[in-house]
Amino acid sequence: MIEPDLRDRILEKPETILEDRDLMRALIAANDRAMGSNVVDLRGIAMERLENRLERLEDTHRTVIAAAYENLAGTNQVHRAILQMLDPLTFEDFLKSLASEVAQTLRVDCIRLVLESVQEAEDPALRRLGDVLFVAGPGFIADYVSGGRNISLRPVTLRQTIPSSNLIYGETAGWIRSEALMRLDFGKGRLPGLLVMGCEDPHHFKPTHGTDLLAFFAGVFERTMRRWLS
Repeated sequence: MIEPDLRDRILEKPETILEDRDLMRALIAANDRAMGSNVVDLRGIAMERLENRLERLEDTHRTVIAAAYENLAGTNQVHRAILQMLDPLTFEDFLKSLASEVAQTLRVDCIRLVLESVQEAEDPALRRLGDVLFVAGPGFIADYVSGGRNISLRPVTLRQTIPSSNLIYGETAGWIRSEALMRLDFGKGRLPGLLVMGCEDPHHFKPTHGTDLLAFFAGVFERTMRRWLS
């Protein structure tokens, strides 16, 4: 028998039992045992299925909310990085900011700008930017992004580094494991460029990740570079 005081508390607030899943499961199981093995309670089966469905919906809800917060955080990061990128008043400071403030805001370990040129990179100004700028011959970018394969090139490519990555990363190549490659179009009559972000984490940039924010960042960078080149 139920103790009188416990019975009175249950009768006073019966909704507390209805809101407790473990208690409801125990009551349903006791009811099934009381009916015996020859009777099937369809209501209990339906309730169990609805409960499982509710749990799946709650898991999906939490996953969607987590993804939304992650996307919002990523958007805020890109917006801050763009503002930092637009602050410098000289081209040299513009490129140097990529390797410092912008890289820290985007939480990447290094950023490189690859430019194709028909001239040798012997300019003293270019040597001062060696940690950020890499000058290559015509056709280098397409070959590097494709990995030497005959494939169509996407605006943004996410992948793990390849052996030829040593040319771009230089001394840091030994610990860069994944990269984001953003192709740049500087306009008619100009050779293309490539903005490269590298990370020590081999899974930071994966082909299955979305590229919308990186494409937006590359678009702003591309238009800013056009102004400097003109």
